[in-house]
Amino acid sequence: MNTDGPSAEGRTVAGGAGPGSGAPTGSGAAGPGSGTPAGSGPAGAGGDARATGATPQRGRPRSEQADRAILAATLELLAERGIAGMSIEEVASRAGVGKATIYRRWSSKGALALDAFLAEFRGQQPLPDSGSLRGDLRASLRAWVHAVTRTPVGRILADLIGEIQHDKDLAVSYRERVLEPLRQQHRIMLDRAIARGEIPAGTDREVALDLMFGASQHRLLLGHLPLTEQFVGQVVDVIVAGLQALQSP
Repeated sequence: MNTDGPSAEGRTVAGGAGPGSGAPTGSGAAGPGSGTPAGSGPAGAGGDARATGATPQRGRPRSEQADRAILAATLELLAERGIAGMSIEEVASRAGVGKATIYRRWSSKGALALDAFLAEFRGQQPLPDSGSLRGDLRASLRAWVHAVTRTPVGRILADLIGEIQHDKDLAVSYRERVLEPLRQQHRIMLDRAIARGEIPAGTDREVALDLMFGASQHRLLLGHLPLTEQFVGQVVDVIVAGLQALQSP
């Protein structure tokens, strides 16, 4: 198994490294190699590359198998011990790779934790289309509650929110790759409701989203009350009723 490869592209966004970006963050700028041995193929040899203007390939290709093993090991350790209790050494040992392999891909423990979180979380947040705002918000909030209460991402999310209070780079990545894509998905639901005439055209979408996620994350972080199906229904009902009350008579 080849675990040594050039580092991944540097962090962009995910609201920036886009909602669909799963690339590890915070590593160097070189992209993966082609895997073609130097000297083979028409552009493999240095002379041929110079003749054709092609850029000679350097380094060994990045191993997707190693990436998967690293992220799986990270997710396990985060679920067991949280970010504070996880070490790169333990991740490397459990994934069967060297520490250098991890550091070539991720610049920090927080960046690695963020990618492991996204690998698990992103697929659990579909964009519903029930035909009504109430139905859409209930389905989306129900999916979020399920993710944070029935899978390891709940503990990891709480840890990440704590980490971004003192890690500015991680805070930027979190906003771009977690917060903004999720909010954009919910803006789509609100825009559809506006188009259907369910809520006023002048609805402040950001306030509506703050009300929903603020209430949910409050319970997640403080743990004073449970995140239940009843809670989901009540929060959505309050938000929808409040927005509809703003309609002009």
